Amino acid sequence: MTAAVDSMRVVFRVDASIDIGTGHVMRCLTLADALSSNGAECHFISRDLHGNLIEQTRFRGYTVHVLPAPDDRTNLAQEPPHASWLGVDWLTDADESSSVLRDLNPEWLVLDHYALDSCWEKATRQHWKRLFVIDDLADRTHIADVLLDQNLGRQVSDYKSLLPEHAHCLVGPQYALLRPEFAELRPYNLMRREDGELRHLLISLGGVDKDNATGAVLRALQDCPLPEDCTITVVMGGHSPHLDDVQAIASTMAWPTEVAININDMAKRMTEADLAIGAAGSSSWERCCLGLPTLILILAENQKQIAYAMDASGAALTLGDPTQLDKLPVRWESLTQSHVLAQVSKTARSVTAGDGSEIVYELMRKI
Repeated sequence: MTAAVDSMRVVFRVDASIDIGTGHVMRCLTLADALSSNGAECHFISRDLHGNLIEQTRFRGYTVHVLPAPDDRTNLAQEPPHASWLGVDWLTDADESSSVLRDLNPEWLVLDHYALDSCWEKATRQHWKRLFVIDDLADRTHIADVLLDQNLGRQVSDYKSLLPEHAHCLVGPQYALLRPEFAELRPYNLMRREDGELRHLLISLGGVDKDNATGAVLRALQDCPLPEDCTITVVMGGHSPHLDDVQAIASTMAWPTEVAININDMAKRMTEADLAIGAAGSSSWERCCLGLPTLILILAENQKQIAYAMDASGAALTLGDPTQLDKLPVRWESLTQSHVLAQVSKTARSVTAGDGSEIVYELMRKI
């Protein structure tokens, strides 16, 4: 018998850190908001890693069960490929997580962690009823009831050998976990982008940006022919190790440049922008929902497929990785012509309508 929504308990096992970034926690928070607004009780299990979002998650109203900070990384396993991101070995994590799961006994466990696979899932299996895995890599096995990979270019067949036969596999940006304000602002955004004119530029390269791609972008823009009346907004997380450097560069820009930290109104910021420079991560689907033309940077290996798929479809224009930013001043005018931006906007808006969270919620309710 399916649990009633108003009695459903859901636990999220997810981390944020300087290495992991903030995107995994942010998309889990979006799903938690959709579930809790329909009566579910949501809890988070997160490790005390450097750059975590534990307090931000609590601020959103959720109970966070904190796993101890790691004390030694020297003997961590090499499998899965991102195992080091866990901070401890997977069996220790499974034992510590089980002590929480045993008490909560959730109807659903939502797992969003590149460092965990079917070994961890089997070790915790007796303490949850159903498993929802969020992934982007298709590089390890799971015993999931539902798997979500919201990325453009991914195919259901990529997971065929990695999941049990009964698993529901949700693949593609139509399932992207976006906060409801993106769908709400979508009609206005699509209407206002018809002219393709560049008046306001938004730069957002992740909540951590540990390699300071933001600083590199600002330096490259200093040699680009932006319109004289253009304004720039830079969005960063408070944990970024290069925040001071970015603020210093912003103060020297020829165009008014705001550095906004730890914002909670990204949909509004995107609505005000005519062009974005962003990473090829989960925020890609937010920009697509709003038809915001984007120049995308590849900041991690797992972003390459997204970037290439978006560029090939015309839903964004790829700049490559930060080492290729020296070409930006030469390419700027051809990339930002009004008819180019208008066409990219039209293609991007077809990628997702922003209702993925509701689709996912309905599926979890029915299973």
